[in-house]
Amino acid sequence: MGLFDKLKKSLAKTKESINEKFNTVLKTFKKIDDDLFDELEEVLITSDLGVNTSMDIIEKLRQAAKEKKLRDSYELKSELNKIMSDILTEGSGSKIELQGTPAVIMVIGVNGVGKTTSIGKIANMYRNQGKSVLIAAADTFRAAAIEQLEVWSERAGVDIIKQQEVSDPAAVIYDAVNAAKSRNIDILLCDTAGRLHNKKNLMEELKKIYKILNRELPNSSKEVLLVLDATTGQNAVQQAIQFKEAADITGIILTKLDGTAKGGIVLAIKNDYDIPVKFIGVGEKIDDIEPFDPVEFVNAIIDPENEEPVEEIVK
Repeated sequence: MGLFDKLKKSLAKTKESINEKFNTVLKTFKKIDDDLFDELEEVLITSDLGVNTSMDIIEKLRQAAKEKKLRDSYELKSELNKIMSDILTEGSGSKIELQGTPAVIMVIGVNGVGKTTSIGKIANMYRNQGKSVLIAAADTFRAAAIEQLEVWSERAGVDIIKQQEVSDPAAVIYDAVNAAKSRNIDILLCDTAGRLHNKKNLMEELKKIYKILNRELPNSSKEVLLVLDATTGQNAVQQAIQFKEAADITGIILTKLDGTAKGGIVLAIKNDYDIPVKFIGVGEKIDDIEPFDPVEFVNAIIDPENEEPVEEIVK
């Protein structure tokens, strides 16, 4: 299965939520008017795009319909595709920065969102690309976190730097940085704590880690990726808001897309907070993670090129 086909399969529920509801509305209305746009706005809101993002998209769709004199559903859907793609490609980009040796990727997130599995999958992906990867087990407070990460590092075929449970996370990072430099590692993947109940302690802990990384690796890029569970919909948006206040997040790893119709939160988070998705989880296997491609993501949800116009819409 090609990458795009795999993406389309994983986004089938999200496409049904947005695309099929969109088609139903277009079949119902005979002309482009306020009632049509109100219905389309409701489709987007109920597909977890959020109120603000849904209103923004519909307003742009109204303008396009007026300026371009759109007359049928095919044209309207094509414009929706373009608007969504523009949201995901404007501002902060989805490409992972990998400068310096080692480049650093820090991963944070609450329990249960797929943080440990995502680290293992990313390590495996880069190792398969011929890059050397080292994992730092710096989430030392969560019970069994280190053991779980060891299992995934073995599956990925990469080494791990660890200390005892409840050790100082910054000390683990320091050891991992020195090991990465001595071994000439390409990518240092750091598992860090993600506790929302004590934002101040989380921030102080991350500051210590940043200080070590900036001092020891001044010329290396440093990605800070927040793992979010797509199945939680708007709750994931709230997590992004809280973490953004505590950490300098550069991107998101969105997991469990294959099991939900709530993939629309990608647009809500990017439009409202300019936090780009950088990886998406599309299954449970170790190779079921992909770098996020905004255009392919939208095409997998709204794909007018492969669909006949539903019904002509006359002004």
